[in-house]
Amino acid sequence: MKKQTTRLRRNENLVGWAFVAPTMISFVVLTAFPFLCAMFLSLVEWKFFNGWKKLKIVGIQNFIEIFTEGDFVMALENTFVYVITIVPLSIILSIIFAYCMNGRIFGKKWLRMMFFIPYISSIVAVGTVFKFLFREDGIVNNILMSLSIIAEPIKWNIDPTFSKIPIILLSVWMSIGYQLILFTAAMQNVPVSLYEAGKIDGANSFKQFTKITLPMISPTIFYLVITRTMAVFKIFGSVNVFTMGTTMDSNTSVVVQIYRAAFSSYKFGTASAMAVVLWVLIMIVTALNFWGQKKWVHY
Repeated sequence: MKKQTTRLRRNENLVGWAFVAPTMISFVVLTAFPFLCAMFLSLVEWKFFNGWKKLKIVGIQNFIEIFTEGDFVMALENTFVYVITIVPLSIILSIIFAYCMNGRIFGKKWLRMMFFIPYISSIVAVGTVFKFLFREDGIVNNILMSLSIIAEPIKWNIDPTFSKIPIILLSVWMSIGYQLILFTAAMQNVPVSLYEAGKIDGANSFKQFTKITLPMISPTIFYLVITRTMAVFKIFGSVNVFTMGTTMDSNTSVVVQIYRAAFSSYKFGTASAMAVVLWVLIMIVTALNFWGQKKWVHY
């Protein structure tokens, strides 16, 4: 009897490991191993075409180099600008749209689908459309000039003062659809009894939204703050589309700089050092978010 029980447990363990194995193998091969390689390469000087024989350990020299050169520091500043603009804008707009569509509104399902389509669209295709819209002779300038808001066309893709605006608007527009779905589901799970109690206590619509809706959907807000912050720190597609074929670096991001260092200059040590710095920044910001969520997230 004991042998049979032991055999059954062994078989159950083997089945469990069989189910877990594909995920574990993919994690080791696609995540853990590349991460360790990046950590090692950040401490060496190596070009891909030179082979392993010319690999030279330089310690923290790569980190000193990227911070003394202006390109990476500028890309870092631009990335922080993208984070502090795209994340709050996309979340605030998503909450507003979700709250409006959570009520009685005509064509609710069609509106949700229209908002969601940009999220599943190709970033290259959508970015190209936005680049065309924000050309010097594009539709945006024509509308602004017809409304007498501007006297001369703005060089959105060239002028460093305005070059980040199209990228920010593109990223916000593409992310609203996914967040809208999550916020709509969260709002629909808020108990109706809370709103009824608020009405009895004399709370108007604004107070119900701020005192009931927002606290009840705060876990969803926190989840999206974490995931969107990570995603925007790694912004690449929209920036690359707007800078492709130009020498404009005023709107570049850290990941674009990593790509250029690795696959244009073939400096894998420098690119890996940039990637490690980006990973550390994401970890710090994520840790701060988890520390601060205790004060405003209600479970």
